[in-house]
Amino acid sequence: MLVRKVFAAILIGIVLRFAFALHPVGWLVWFAPMPLLVLAFRSSARQTAGLTALAALIGLSANFHYFRLMMPLYAAAWAMAGQTLLWVFIVGATRRVVLRYQSWWTVFAYPVLWAAVDTLAAHLLPDGNWGSLAYSQGDYLPVLQITSLFGVAGLVFLLALVPSALSLAVAFGNRMPHAWRAYAAAALLLAASLGYGVARLKTPVVGHETVFGLVSIDDAIGPKSTPAYVASIWHAYDEQIAKLTSQGAEVILLPEKIGMISPANANEWQQHLSELARQLHVWIVAGVGVDDGTKRVNLAWLYSPEGALSANYQKHHMAPPEREYAVGSGYDVREISGSAYGLAICKDMHFASLGRAYGERRVAAMLVPAWDFYYDRWLAARMTLTRGVENGYSVIRASREGLLTVSDPYGRVVAERDSAGLPGAAMLVRATVSAPVSTLYTRIGDLFGWLTVVAAALLMAIGRGKRQETTIGYSDNGSRG
Repeated sequence: MLVRKVFAAILIGIVLRFAFALHPVGWLVWFAPMPLLVLAFRSSARQTAGLTALAALIGLSANFHYFRLMMPLYAAAWAMAGQTLLWVFIVGATRRVVLRYQSWWTVFAYPVLWAAVDTLAAHLLPDGNWGSLAYSQGDYLPVLQITSLFGVAGLVFLLALVPSALSLAVAFGNRMPHAWRAYAAAALLLAASLGYGVARLKTPVVGHETVFGLVSIDDAIGPKSTPAYVASIWHAYDEQIAKLTSQGAEVILLPEKIGMISPANANEWQQHLSELARQLHVWIVAGVGVDDGTKRVNLAWLYSPEGALSANYQKHHMAPPEREYAVGSGYDVREISGSAYGLAICKDMHFASLGRAYGERRVAAMLVPAWDFYYDRWLAARMTLTRGVENGYSVIRASREGLLTVSDPYGRVVAERDSAGLPGAAMLVRATVSAPVSTLYTRIGDLFGWLTVVAAALLMAIGRGKRQETTIGYSDNGSRG
């Protein structure tokens, strides 16, 4: 029997690899955890821990090569171990509550725990809730709309509720008292969420049509780059910008950290961009890194059509390779063609708190220079797009080694293409920039998420009560009952 369970855990882990990938199979996320929960209900606590660890480790290994790009081997191993233990904790805690009470309401244990953990991660970890299961739904717009009400935690709850209900149906059927309530509750919540999403997506986007030009060159300028190399990259950017402007572009967005430069070079670049914006009479956003020998900063410069430096935004949240950079704290909002635009840089938009801060400032669109790591380009773009859905604004994002993406306040991708090396990739997009779309999430923030944290604490408390646990077919020591 144990051999069959181990084999089942291995198969489950293989399926989970497709659900945990950086570009996951979105629909699979709704079903992949179900057999693991069923296996937990039919195993002892000790077996559940081992089987869950095995399945989770296999599933999470899909991203190990990516972790190695971002961090040293030991840190990548710790990240894998931490995520694996998280799955062991959630599945084990769900098993304990379900088997001790075997009541219809226990269908909410698994989703409550996941939503609570996701909320805590978003607020406490340096990388937030990066890789949250919710972002797997970045291309499934009807379900993604629930984030405009309850944020990512609301979508995580829904994503976990479906496999929870299915696992109870498989493991217990109608033998659980009032089981129909669990299945009906899950079906109604899913139907209501889908209905809300479909209705919201029917809302037309009405506003000012703006022509955006997005340019990205994957080649980077480093401190030791030769003058000829630097000139070749700037020449390519200048040509792309001039071409896009001649085609009607009003706002030009360049990627993050085009170069890592000294303060002296920064002055030269600022003069160049100022003159370019003035000559072409266009708004230009460019991302640069500046190192004065004692401090490094990651900046986004916004130039007006008059050539003035309108904003000098400093990045708030750093990727693992940037931990030594100084952290910014300000928010920049500027009016362009009668609409309010906000500035952020790449990883900033992975944090719902920053996205909401701009929602509270009533921005109509976000301009986001970015630099991805190629493998995570879809995930990074969809995490950023989700901020727009949560807070009702458009997102214009240009990434190196990633995607150039324009999305509307409902998460619809207006245009998208891959970045490229010299001479770079460019995209001209005519998009309607509407007034900010009011959302419940902007008003209440992570209230739903924090409620699940409280509910999870209560579940943990009652799950450790003295009530007898009855495993399906097995006693708690793993022997057949």
